[in-house]
Amino acid sequence: MTDTYVYKNQKKLRCGYTTGSCAAGAAKAGTRMLLTGEVLSEVQFPTPKGTRLRLRVEKIERMEETVTCAIQKDSGDDADVTNGILIYADVSRIARGIIIDGGEGIGRVTQSGLNQPVGNAAINDVPRKMIEQSVQEEMDLCGYEGGIQVIISAPEGIKIAEKTFNPRLGIQGGISILGTSGIVEPMSEQALLDTIRMEIKQKAYHGKKDLLVIPGNYGETFLKKELKIEVSQAIKCSNFIGDTIDMAYEYQIQSFLLVGHIGKLVKPGAGIMNTHSKMADGRMEVLASCAIQADVRSETVKKILNCITTEEAITLLQEEDNRNATKLLEDTLQILMQRIHYYLQNRAYEGLRIGAILFSNQHGLLGMTEDAEKLLVPYTK
Repeated sequence: MTDTYVYKNQKKLRCGYTTGSCAAGAAKAGTRMLLTGEVLSEVQFPTPKGTRLRLRVEKIERMEETVTCAIQKDSGDDADVTNGILIYADVSRIARGIIIDGGEGIGRVTQSGLNQPVGNAAINDVPRKMIEQSVQEEMDLCGYEGGIQVIISAPEGIKIAEKTFNPRLGIQGGISILGTSGIVEPMSEQALLDTIRMEIKQKAYHGKKDLLVIPGNYGETFLKKELKIEVSQAIKCSNFIGDTIDMAYEYQIQSFLLVGHIGKLVKPGAGIMNTHSKMADGRMEVLASCAIQADVRSETVKKILNCITTEEAITLLQEEDNRNATKLLEDTLQILMQRIHYYLQNRAYEGLRIGAILFSNQHGLLGMTEDAEKLLVPYTK
């Protein structure tokens, strides 16, 4: 376990440890038990972050040339689909060197451009190094000059992987062994940002120059039902619109098309590039200011400011149009799309063509920025 804590949103939250730390701990314990014959109840080692972990060793099985043991994943106060699963290390003697591979429940890389080559187990570089260092340390302490093979497995990983990005990334058959610091920070955004970066990097590696981006599940539904586009062509950026644009620029993507629900995409109309509510809201304020520019009556603007959802605000403007035979909704949305275009372009730098398509669940397509229709072409051929 770890006694490391962080404070977020005025709450004290307990940190956990990564699948990489579990794998390294199991490998270390297994190596010592194999080489010394002793039975360990716990194992201690430092993480790349410098935190020293003390983890309980479980499910020990000993044979003459092989030891198997497990460490239970603890994500602390973080919501993590791998929390509580057992990460096993099957440790055995070989002639020389240290060989690390994946067994049951550990994914295999099937596409280029990921952290590991095609065919390798999805055990990323930092966890591999942690495992190797842990094993080498035990070999040195015991004066052992032969080799060690470590097979990492997670029997529950096959089912859990269905809830992760692995199938989309081309990692089949299980979870990945991950972690750059060895420690899981609650409510960490880094894991999601790393996944977005991995998807963009992979597309760039395969020569893709166009990027189709959706914030979440609403975007998936709209792509599939309204635009007739395969969801597999898009990547999810969650709330990290600005970061995703930066990554696209970094990997020399040439075009970037963002398709999203008005509840999210209204925020970039004020230059808000992280759309999580804890960062900023301003949805009604942005819509209301666009409505003012479109000459919407002040009474209606006040009602917009009191709306709970953007869907409600759009319905309000549509009802006014129907009553008075006006096109206030169209004018308001046109101004909003101009603002979204301005701020997206400002974030995109030169060399990245960028556009956005805005929709609502109730009202369908609401608007496009000036280049959006052209940017849509690669996905509708």
